[in-house]
This record gives sequence, structure tokens and C-alpha cells, in this order.
Amino acid sequence: MAQIGFHASHEQFAPSRLLTLCRSAQEAGFAAIKCSDHFHPWSERQGQSGFSWAWLGAAMQACDLPFGSIAAPGYRTHPAVLAQAAATLAEMFPGRFWLALGSGEAINEAMTGLPWPDKPERNARLAECAQIIRALFDGEEVTHRGRVTVIGAKLYSRPDARMPLYAAAVSKETAAKVATWTDGLLTVGGKVENVAPVLRAFRDNGGAGKPVHIQHALSWAPDRATALAEAMHQWRHAVLGGEAMWDLRRPADFDTASDAASEAALMDRLPISEDLGRHTADIAALAALDATVHLHCVGRNQEAFIDAFGAHVLPDLF
Repeated sequence: MAQIGFHASHEQFAPSRLLTLCRSAQEAGFAAIKCSDHFHPWSERQGQSGFSWAWLGAAMQACDLPFGSIAAPGYRTHPAVLAQAAATLAEMFPGRFWLALGSGEAINEAMTGLPWPDKPERNARLAECAQIIRALFDGEEVTHRGRVTVIGAKLYSRPDARMPLYAAAVSKETAAKVATWTDGLLTVGGKVENVAPVLRAFRDNGGAGKPVHIQHALSWAPDRATALAEAMHQWRHAVLGGEAMWDLRRPADFDTASDAASEAALMDRLPISEDLGRHTADIAALAALDATVHLHCVGRNQEAFIDAFGAHVLPDLF
């Protein structure tokens, strides 16, 4: 069944505040929590970037909801270490954790000094790492020499039930490629006419019947001017296209690249409105694709967002 989750944005808020926000989201009626495994924020203005793996253990103890996270193995985090971290959470909190794997962004992975390859090579490394992680989840002893190297690795602390391993995809092409090996899909939200083809490509190429999660960014405030100002301050990098999101290396680079972004350009990329009815309709359209939709209000007004959506949006969705 489709559910509505809360996205915990490590780039924007201190880990301690995110714990409080997740508890508030649970009390308001959100049904799940999702976060990302990032090293840097997207902008110097955001100013945070906690270590998600330390935070997840505390958050899952503080809240009773299912949690999910996305990580990019093979660069900053070796796939065997990532598998160990995920398996530990899944053992402590049975049936409540899923992990999605993505091909990564330079801003979060390139600080290791490894070469940052083009997208086809990153996809190949992702598939290789996914094979390693799945074998470790299954209790196998893994030795692998390829794009990454693993020698005699075995997980001794694992959950009783196999935890799901999802793939992240933004394009139709990537969604189709990962559909055969993944247990589910994580993708981005936005206009339903842009999201639906990605889900169709996934389901038509081996993903039929598998869970789908959508991270849907939006900006809401009680008045339109504040909603727009918050989006421009915190999330204007959303206007960037092409390979910029994957290849820029520092928060300052994102700030420079998006500094001249217009309000109109951002409004074309992100639903920005004070109208709760408009947001409800957008979310309902995404949920109708048979997906769990994790809401990310990009402004700093998280408490007001949780209260307003808990009282006026979630009850109208189901």
C-alpha cells in the first residue's frame, strides 16, 4: 500500500534537530522516514551534513517507523563496510530498514581522490557493488577483484530475514537497467508526467510488483512569498541540469553555478506554493502510481510543515 513518508535532510539540519523532527513526523501521522548518506551539503547556505549511519541507529531507536537510506558504494564507502552497516541496522530493527544504492555524486564521493568516472562507468561499478553487497547479505564469504576489491569478507551479524536492497534511478534508461537486480526502486518526484515514465521503464523491464519509493521535494509556507524565498535560499541548485548535479565537487561550486537562477526557473523545477490543496493533489497523483512518497519540504520551516501537512494533507490522501 502506498504511504507518505518524511525525508530527513542531513544537508540542512543538525543531526540532533533531525531526531526531534522525526519524532514529530511520526506523531503527525507520517508513515516512514528516509534520509541520504551525504558528505557535503548542496550549498554553503545549508551548512550541515551529519554522518547518516551514526544518526540512523539513534533515529530508529527514537521512532517506530520503517526507515530507508540511499548510499553510493565503491568510493567513499567500501561495499563490504556499507553492507556491514546496513545489516547491523536490519538486525537491530527487524523489518524496518531498506537500503538503496546509487551511482553517486562527486560532491559526496570524490573527496577520496579516486578518479570520478562518467555515468556508464559509475553504473557498472554500482552493479558490481550491488552484487557484492547482496552476496554478503546472503551470508556468503566474498572475494572479488574488479572495479572494487574484496578479499575474504563475510558478515557475521545479519538479520534473520533478508533485508531489501533497492536501486536509485532518475532516468528511464537507468531504471530499466537496474530493474533486473534490485528489490525495489527509489526515484525523485516532481511532475507526475515526468515520474510515470521512469516507473513504467522499471516495471516493464523486470521491476513489476517491486516496491517503489519517491522522494518528492516541495516548498510550502503559509504565504507564497516565504515559500519562494525559502526555496531560493535552500534549494536553488535544483535548476541545474545536464551532468552538473553529478560532477560538481564542492558546495561553493553549486552556489556559483546556480547563483543567477531565476525564481521562474526554480518554480518550473519545484512545486512552490502556500496552497495545501495544490500540494495534496501533487502528492496524491504520485501515490496513485503505487509508490511510497517521501516528502521533503526544502525550507527551514520544518516544524510548521510537519504540523500543517499532518493536520491538513495526510488525512485527505488516504
